[in-house]
Amino acid sequence: MNATVKTGKKHFPVMLNELISIISPLYSGTFIDCTFGQGQYSRAILKHQGNKVIAIDRDKKTAFNAENLKEKYKDRFYFKNIKFREINKINIDNKDIKGIIFDLGYSTNQIQDPEKGLSFNSRGKLNMQMGLNNFSAHQVINYLDQKDLEKIFKYFGEEKYSKIISKKICETRNKKKINTEDLVNLINKSKLNKNFKIHKSTKIFQALRIFVNKEISELIYGLINAFNTLPVGGVITVVSFHSIEDKIVKFFFKNYSQSKNLSRYLPEKIKEKKLFKLKNNKPIFPSEEEIKNNPPSRSAKLRYATKINDSENFDIFIQQFKYLLDIENLSKKI
Repeated sequence: MNATVKTGKKHFPVMLNELISIISPLYSGTFIDCTFGQGQYSRAILKHQGNKVIAIDRDKKTAFNAENLKEKYKDRFYFKNIKFREINKINIDNKDIKGIIFDLGYSTNQIQDPEKGLSFNSRGKLNMQMGLNNFSAHQVINYLDQKDLEKIFKYFGEEKYSKIISKKICETRNKKKINTEDLVNLINKSKLNKNFKIHKSTKIFQALRIFVNKEISELIYGLINAFNTLPVGGVITVVSFHSIEDKIVKFFFKNYSQSKNLSRYLPEKIKEKKLFKLKNNKPIFPSEEEIKNNPPSRSAKLRYATKINDSENFDIFIQQFKYLLDIENLSKKI
């Protein structure tokens, strides 16, 4: 899940220069690239001879890129085919970890991969599995009931026509199994005679991709486990691409970087301590030049925070997004 975008033969990792400028003062240490993808962030970090990189990606097809880097950097690069929420299962000495990087986008290679079926231009059976999945979009569309589909489309895709589309899906699948072309056609019919800035299927496909890959719990628990893996003084950086992701990342960083209005007479251990230091309260956006050269970067936001304390739990964070986790748990019905 790397936001590298392919144009011709050249890859464009989103906000690479900005990210490197954030972590470069911490050089001569270990960095964890939680969304390896095409490996461009890892390559940039490894150019400094004092750095090591541990890369993670759930997509098995990224292993080829990882092998090339392993040959070049041998004892300074390691790759794990796991989900990034499992970062805490990596057996490493965390004292040397300086930064953890999340890039929550998808590469053009992944979007155009016919086996994954992430694009509304795909053909045949619905899929959208990125790797290490338990079910596919085919099962979601053909087996969940109308109300469940409506929730998924409304909250994960922010789709205004979620009720109409979910109803048409259930009517259509009474006659036959719905494939990718069927889904795109019925979405078009549901939004007839309306003008849209983006493809009519974009939000539905986003919602299905998030649901199939459990991207909500992946991000929430990925951030928590990254925090617990990182020593004090290390940095977490996150590049997000849609409002749901950014809402989660923003809350995580800001809520735990602000002290509550508690009485100054309370014992220090009762007062809630800050966990992060934020240099920027607002996200960093791609430059106009980058957007011009790489249009898909226009929706990207980069947030980062420095860890300054440890924590016992993140109950507030989990509770804040419980409504999204509950929708994700509808997968248990499949």
